[in-house]
Amino acid sequence: MAGLLKFLTCGSVDDGKSTLIGHLLYDSKLIYTDQEKALKLESKVGSRNGKLDYALLLDGLLAEHEQGITIDVAYRYFTTKRRSFIVADTPGHEEYTRNMAVGASFADLAVILLDASKGVLPQTRRHARICKLLGIKHYIFAINKMDMVQYREDRFKTIEVQLSQLIAQLHLQHMYMIPLSATEGDNITTKSSHTPWYKGETLLYVLETVDIDNEDNHQGFYLPVQRVSRPNHTFRGFQGKAETGSIHIGDTLTVLPSGEQSAVKAIYNAGLKVKDTYKGQALTLQLDREIDVSRGCVFVKNVKPAITKSITGEILWMDDEPLHLNQEYSFRLATASTTAIVKAVNYKIDVNTGAHVHAETLYKNELASCSISLNSKLPIALFDEYAVLGGFILINYQSNVTAACGVVRRIDNTETDVYSFVDGDIKVDAPIFTDFVFDLTDNTIKQVRAEYPIFHVGDTIPLTGKTYMYPPDFDILSLQSQTIVLIRGSRVEKIEKWDTYRYEAAKEIPLVDSHGFAIENISIEKDKHLGNSKIDLNFHKWHTIGFIK
Repeated sequence: MAGLLKFLTCGSVDDGKSTLIGHLLYDSKLIYTDQEKALKLESKVGSRNGKLDYALLLDGLLAEHEQGITIDVAYRYFTTKRRSFIVADTPGHEEYTRNMAVGASFADLAVILLDASKGVLPQTRRHARICKLLGIKHYIFAINKMDMVQYREDRFKTIEVQLSQLIAQLHLQHMYMIPLSATEGDNITTKSSHTPWYKGETLLYVLETVDIDNEDNHQGFYLPVQRVSRPNHTFRGFQGKAETGSIHIGDTLTVLPSGEQSAVKAIYNAGLKVKDTYKGQALTLQLDREIDVSRGCVFVKNVKPAITKSITGEILWMDDEPLHLNQEYSFRLATASTTAIVKAVNYKIDVNTGAHVHAETLYKNELASCSISLNSKLPIALFDEYAVLGGFILINYQSNVTAACGVVRRIDNTETDVYSFVDGDIKVDAPIFTDFVFDLTDNTIKQVRAEYPIFHVGDTIPLTGKTYMYPPDFDILSLQSQTIVLIRGSRVEKIEKWDTYRYEAAKEIPLVDSHGFAIENISIEKDKHLGNSKIDLNFHKWHTIGFIK
């Protein structure tokens, strides 16, 4: 038996998506007796004059029955002798395009339906582009309602020409075109006598035999950390899904973004110890030494995503509210989250022609290329190389609505703007000009880093923000770079390594860490045993006392 196939049905409204899947299940005898009886009973009061309305097997909401359209995504699992399937029947109405995108995000193959009497419509093109955007590689174009055009071959050929233009625009390679009737059952499970001119296979046969490339093209391994497991004080494991490749006990893993390394001490799958892994497994990993790992980190082996905070993404805008440039959105990629702003709309994509159109903002269901700036550096890859590290969503902080879904098309080099303070060879990342917002999506505090230039000695700094206010004189202590920045009279007076720093206790100069939180009662001492190359800090009553007011 071939492996599991996950596919969706999509297309314009009333193209017969639900009817098609319902008829497929009915003809394949994949429904229960009580479902068949209910179908026959409900069909008597339907819109087909008592004939079976196969869409009722998929449309489950009362509003769907009343309006005769699909609103929500309906998932069905079924198995034939050749293959197992999960199908997502998605809505065709433009109002519910974001629901369709949710179904497309999980699929390996798209069945795109067209009404033979109408041909290729704008929503057909939009759905095809969304499927392409979300990485679907295999397509079946089902030219439905052939019974409404008397099964004419010339009509099928006309639509073939229309589709060939769309296929060329999207550079689709693995696709089929099938004439059928979802209501009458032509070419769904058996070849139809009404289309003797069609020499291809039925829809079910193609679904059962299509060769979905499930081979792992990457030799490397990566696992985004979803959860740190601490059932007791003796066990610390890191849980997540192996997205590609495999590892064995003893292999050395690198954790990103920190770059620290550790060997695999133990591997658990479903609570049982295993020696090695394969793609798709949900795992718990134990390491041979303690390193700093939390949700959002990524374990890698022979995989090198970029550590960046600036990307160019291709996005589908899904929010009823238009895009607001430079507004903070919650950015989710794999298991990581941070705050992001859309700095610019590079161009909007015309849904009909694929042309690049100038735009200042985006509205619901529009596709575009955008420049996005993140508050924190994350491990990110191009979507075409490592899909999980290249697919993201934006969430509106105020409404908690998923505002956009997107994929990474380019990783922008941000090495030059990582640092906040620079003096010659001394570079300090001290994002003290950071505001804090409450994220309603997960009830956590998120940082929003302001877009300020790099400060040098003599530059004036902004002392006031939305959630902070600094005095004109204070010192910034960066633990990461072992550096001190002296601010005097609102200006950068000096940037130095802390082995030459002398704290002016008599002047009671406030001291803050690199995030702007105050430090109380600190002593800095050089450890004689470590030599002059390293400095050991002995903190007394180290804690944050909030923003300096």
